[in-house]
Order: sequence, then structure tokens, then C-alpha cells
Amino acid sequence: MEVGLIGKPNVGKSTLFNALTLLNVPVGPYPFTTIEANKGVSFVRFPCPHGEKGTPCTPGNAPCDAGTRQVPVHLVDVAGLVPGAHAGKGKGNKFLDDLRQADGYLHVVDLSGGTTPEGVLAEPGSFRPEEEVAFVQEELDLWVAGALGKQWDKASRGWELSGAKLDEAIAGRLTGMGINVGNVQHALRDVPLDHARPSKWTEEDLLHLARDLLRIARPRLVVANKADRVAQEALKDLEGKVAPVPVRATSADLELLLRRAAKAGLISYRPGEGKFQVVEGSRLSGGQQKALDDVGSYLQRWGTTGVIEALESLVFGAMKQIVVFPVEDENRWTDKQGRVLPDAHLVPQGTSARQLAYRVHTDLGEHFVRAIDGRTRRALGADHPLQGGEVLRIVAKR
Repeated sequence: MEVGLIGKPNVGKSTLFNALTLLNVPVGPYPFTTIEANKGVSFVRFPCPHGEKGTPCTPGNAPCDAGTRQVPVHLVDVAGLVPGAHAGKGKGNKFLDDLRQADGYLHVVDLSGGTTPEGVLAEPGSFRPEEEVAFVQEELDLWVAGALGKQWDKASRGWELSGAKLDEAIAGRLTGMGINVGNVQHALRDVPLDHARPSKWTEEDLLHLARDLLRIARPRLVVANKADRVAQEALKDLEGKVAPVPVRATSADLELLLRRAAKAGLISYRPGEGKFQVVEGSRLSGGQQKALDDVGSYLQRWGTTGVIEALESLVFGAMKQIVVFPVEDENRWTDKQGRVLPDAHLVPQGTSARQLAYRVHTDLGEHFVRAIDGRTRRALGADHPLQGGEVLRIVAKR
């Protein structure tokens, strides 16, 4: 799974990326600090079932921290999008292309309203964060509509003459964007268009279809960043103006401060928690103590920095992902090497047992016989819909 960080320049995307990955990509108070896309790995949290066995797990792909698995999620941080990005302004075509394989978007906005549309710092309150949400969404819609509408008249008339399936023809045009036939079928049901005469569709029709395709294929969550600079009423105001798109308040600056302080051994802190503790014996400078005091005041008001919660709200909420644990021994919950619950997989709700088998290994999917529930020992068929936290063995012909 890959999540794209999008938004206009200078709203804190790269700081959020650093806070989620503990990498050190450049950040700066000027537009286009990020030129090439940055890639890294973060995680979402999920309770580890190893306590049910009374034995420690042996994590492979997803570390376990005090009973919580940290399931990996790939992130891509692209340069800021400016008005006209779909037409190439600000190298927008390249930046949009960096988002082609993302499965969902964290749309970062400046909740304090202190950044111009081009990413220049301004007085807080000078700009409205809901306008950031609107123009970036419009750029994405126009980007997809442009790919969809390329030589539309010629292509659509050809489909009508040949009797081609409309959903497959449209999906074929958008394969490079990861939009599939199922997404197209869903959108065609929602958007009132003449399916028999696509050659009659207007540019507005194509834009409407592109907008719905993005809503279906690319779930999005608005990250209201720089929340440490505003009152909590600003969040409620933004939520009301961009609904039904979900919103999460964050302070990427403070999360990054906490994570770096913990890495340096100055404090004890688990990402996503609403507290930290200065490590006994740490010698803090006056500036460090003041910074930590400010973080403590923020946590008292907001609960957490919101950074991990924003990613989890996107993955588990908007993207509707669940975590499952495939094993090779349904009794001991181990793999061939005897490792307990070695891997945790993120899969979409509704994923079948056979689809998980394909995900683990192509041979397992092709020669699938059944799955076995690790808790009940019940045999599960190929179409069994997986449940969050399920532990199961996949049985396949040799």
C-alpha cells in the first residue's frame, strides 16, 4: 500500500513525512523545497493476537511494541501543487505523475491560513484552508479528466461502432493511474451519463466522471496541519466546510520534535500517545525544556499531535483496510521456521481467502484448496470474506 502526501507548497508535507518516517528530507520556509518525490515507510497500529497464545510473537514485516503491531505503510511525499498544476504549472505534470500508484491521499493544509496558494508564508488568517482543499481537489480532477479525455471523440466513436464494453474501455485508458474496471463500474452507476453514446459526452461530463472516479479509487483525508498555531474552533469550522471529507488536526512540527527527542534518548515517547516522560538523568538545555513544555501544553489541549491518527484514519477509515495474520501452522500460529505470527498484512475489507493466498504467493492462490481459521479450526472456502485480526492458514495443493 502506498499513501501520497499532497497539498500546496509550504504547508508542512515534508515535515509530516519526516515525522512519520524519521527520515530527514529537506524542509524550508519557501516554495518547492521538495522537487523530487520522497519515499519512505511508516506504520499503523493494530493489536497483536499473540497474547491469546500466551507466547511472544516473532515479528517479520511488522514490529510488535508492547502488544501493538506496527504494520508498514509506504509513503510518497510529492512537491507542492499550485493552481494550474494539471496544465504543467510549477512542474505540476511531473508531480502529479509521482502520485499515479498511490492508493489514497493525505491532503495537508495550513490550518492557520498563513500560506499563499503559491506557498509563500503570510500572516496567519490571510487565507482560508477550505480553499486549499478545493483547488487541490480541482487540480486532481482535471488531471484525471485530461487523461480520460485524450482524443475522446475518436476513441468513443470507435467503441460505439465495435460494441466495446464501456467500463473496460475507460479503465484501459486509466490503467497507469491504478483505476480498475470495478472503480469505473461504480462511477458509471453514480454519474448520470448516456452509456450507449459516450461520443456525446461533454468536457463537463468527463470532469464529473473523473471526480467520481477519484472519490472511489483514491480515498482522501484532510490533514489540518499547524494546529499548534490556532484555537480548536478553527478545526470545527474547516470540518463543516469540507464535509463529507474527513479531517484530522495535526502538528507535524511537534510530532517530529518528540520523535527526535525520543531517538536521542532524552524522553520516553510512543508515537500516537498523548504523553511523554523526560528520561531520568537527561540534561536538557533551557531551549529544549521550553520546547517540551510547549508540547505538553499542546497535548493537554488536543490530546495527541494527531500525526499517527491521521494516517490511521485514512488507512482504517477512508480506505477501509483490515489487518490479517497468515500462518502455516493453525495450531501454533507459526510459519515453517517456527516464528509466531511473523507477518501482518493490510488488505481491503471484503478481501477473500483466495485473494489473500494470491497476495502471499501466486502459487498459493492458483492451487488454493481452503483456509483454516486459527482460532476455531474451521475450514473456510475460497470466497470467505476476511475479518480484521483473523489468523488463518492457507492450504494449497503441492
